Amino acid sequence: MENLEGISLKKCFNFPTLSQINSKGFRNLRLVDLTEASPTIVENCIQRRNLHNVKWLCLKKCKIQKLPSNLFYCLQLQVLDLAQCKSLKKIPSFVGRLKTLKELDLVGCVNLQKLPTSIGQLNALQEFLLRECSNLKQLPSSISQLNALQKFDLSGCSNLKRLPSSIGQLNVLQKLNLSRCSVLKELPSSIGQLNALQKLDLSWCYELKELPSSIGQLNALQEFILSNCCNLKELPSSIGQLNALQKLDLSRCSVLKELPSSIGQLNALQKLDLSWCSVLIELPSSIGQLNALQEFIFYDCRNLK
Repeated sequence: MENLEGISLKKCFNFPTLSQINSKGFRNLRLVDLTEASPTIVENCIQRRNLHNVKWLCLKKCKIQKLPSNLFYCLQLQVLDLAQCKSLKKIPSFVGRLKTLKELDLVGCVNLQKLPTSIGQLNALQEFLLRECSNLKQLPSSISQLNALQKFDLSGCSNLKRLPSSIGQLNVLQKLNLSRCSVLKELPSSIGQLNALQKLDLSWCYELKELPSSIGQLNALQEFILSNCCNLKELPSSIGQLNALQKLDLSRCSVLKELPSSIGQLNALQKLDLSWCSVLIELPSSIGQLNALQEFIFYDCRNLK
């Protein structure tokens, strides 16, 4: 097994001889797929002497309640896939030792309620996926220390009430997905400090009633999705400062009565969707200044005069 680079024990439930294999032959192992493997197989396979050089580890859909303590010996690990580990209740503090980790996938870990403070020690992390972690109630302030983070997906975190004010320190963050965070009531003003942010998705954030004026500081923002924010009453006038904005989706913002006159300053705007904004009465005259506009949707704006 000296040249073995990958091993798959996908859907493996009974492999009693695994612990008897001479693990010295695993020193070149780079890829390990344990998708849907039993907790016993996971425990036996993740050993310090076996996985020291592994870069990609998949534990997707495994019925594990905790991570094996020897996982932190995977010092070269770049991708850790824990998606759909529905029995996983917490992430241990030793996760902060995975200094080379670039992608952490926790999608669908529905029993996960919080993250350890040590998560902020993942200095190489570029993608952090927490989609459908429906019991996650808060994020540690240490999240701001993820200096390499480019994609942060929190969509479907339906119990997440707020974001830490320190989130504005994520200097290279490009995509932030908060769609279906249905109890999220507000955004911290520090969100305006996300200078590299290109896409912000707030669709289906039912409790969101207003946006901070600092939203206008997002100079790199190209796509802003606010569809189905059914309690959003108005937009801050600072939205006109979004010089790079190409797409603005306000569809089904059913209590939005008007648009700020500053919307005419969106010189790069190509698509504006106001469909099903049922109480929108009129548009500001400045809308005629949108010289780059290619697509304008106002279907079923029944009160538009």
